[in-house]
Amino acid sequence: MAAVFIAFSLPPYLSMDPAQSRVPAPDFFPPHFVMLSLHVVFGSIAMITCCLQIWPWFRRRWPGAHRMIGRVYVFGGCLPSGLLGLVVGVATPFGPVTMVSNVMLALLWLGCTLAGWRMARQRRFVDHRRWMVRSFALTMSIITNRLWGVGFTIMLSPQLDTTFHGDEALMAATVSALGAWLGWVLPLLLAEWWLERGDAARRRLRAAR
Repeated sequence: MAAVFIAFSLPPYLSMDPAQSRVPAPDFFPPHFVMLSLHVVFGSIAMITCCLQIWPWFRRRWPGAHRMIGRVYVFGGCLPSGLLGLVVGVATPFGPVTMVSNVMLALLWLGCTLAGWRMARQRRFVDHRRWMVRSFALTMSIITNRLWGVGFTIMLSPQLDTTFHGDEALMAATVSALGAWLGWVLPLLLAEWWLERGDAARRRLRAAR
């Protein structure tokens, strides 16, 4: 899924042609396309590297490579993409609801990733794993964001002339806001449920012993 998403999303931004951007640039922020392009490039690095990081066999078989790729994930993917995402998120053309979601996502992504890196540095590997599961969920949330966007576009298009009074920009802002919030909130909740489920199973096992 990550490979398909990157193959679809990355080429327009590697072209360095603003006309190919899938996000319209706001008039008040001329560097928008350049910063968005860099955000997508670094985000693609994060997506590729984190797929290897969550593979249990790879971690066990190649611990040195896991540490090296982890540094690339943090410093060559998440951190630059997250910082650029903060700027691009504030300058979104889709309105304040999407802007708040994008800024919160960027801050949480940066926070979870840095917390996971810090736990690894302190050799607190259980906590490291928990924070990196959250980081992974936020990294991949861009995929669910786009899926929600497609779904809501199909769902709301028949209401363009009624609910949205023929205003395509208003419908686009609504679809963007719904996709932006559901795109990262649901994966993060799912990650928390998965972590707590694993902890509960381990507690039951210890009690049985």
